[in-house]
Amino acid sequence: MIALGRILRWRNERWLSAGSSWNHRDVMSPLSFSWETHEDLWKEAFPVGTEWDQLDSVYQFNWNFSNLEDAFEEGGILHGKKVYLFGCTEPQLVPYKDEQKVICIPAVVAITSPFPPSDKIGINSVQRESEEIVPMKQMKMDWVPYIPLENRESQVDRLKSQIFILSCTQRRSALRLLKIDRVKKYEYCLPYFYHPFKEDELEQSTEVQIIFPAEPKPVFCEFDWELDELEEFTDNLIKEEELSEDQKDAFKEFVKEKVREAKKANREAPFINRYYGKAHEVF
Repeated sequence: MIALGRILRWRNERWLSAGSSWNHRDVMSPLSFSWETHEDLWKEAFPVGTEWDQLDSVYQFNWNFSNLEDAFEEGGILHGKKVYLFGCTEPQLVPYKDEQKVICIPAVVAITSPFPPSDKIGINSVQRESEEIVPMKQMKMDWVPYIPLENRESQVDRLKSQIFILSCTQRRSALRLLKIDRVKKYEYCLPYFYHPFKEDELEQSTEVQIIFPAEPKPVFCEFDWELDELEEFTDNLIKEEELSEDQKDAFKEFVKEKVREAKKANREAPFINRYYGKAHEVF
């Protein structure tokens, strides 16, 4: 068994700062990296589990990951350590150019370890009947050395690298040649790690408790944003005479707001995925 060091997670705090008004110009400003040769580090870490047609939207902004760069500088939390990085994304509904838009916001997970955390990938979703644990290479993924831009042709630097990224060599142009089930598997991938001596950590809940102040009595129910479809869910309440037709739109907006609040709470938690559990720190 591999003894992991610390599991850390980096996010774009400028975007995610609580209570602040978001300005898209902040995110689109140039990356403020002094460590210029490493400016593509976050891009090189494959965003595991992100839908293929969403990848362009992830890279449309110059996200500020200077906090990740600082961690590798002298005195930083990752300086001089062997580190393994993988990416992920967090879809969020945010105000953008006077409208609400779903944006895939990238995050980077860093694991300090003398050896690769795992050579396996977990494939799981609500729609799939069973969980699969497969070799990374079956999904064309692997831990590879990260080489700074200016040294990318150097084999010597490749051998000396202390930074490894989870890379995927599946070409997007070849996806049309694959069966749909094979393509969808990439969307259900999670970096896998087996930790037999650690108690299972529950996955983050996708349920929200709803107490809607309706008349003549409040509506009490649970809504699961992964399993329930809001329109159908609301229509069923009306059929069961738990909700009146004229309160339908107000109820749907109420549920959407509760879901947004719950998703925000989940994002602020240190949870990574069902295999890695919780990060030691979030930056």
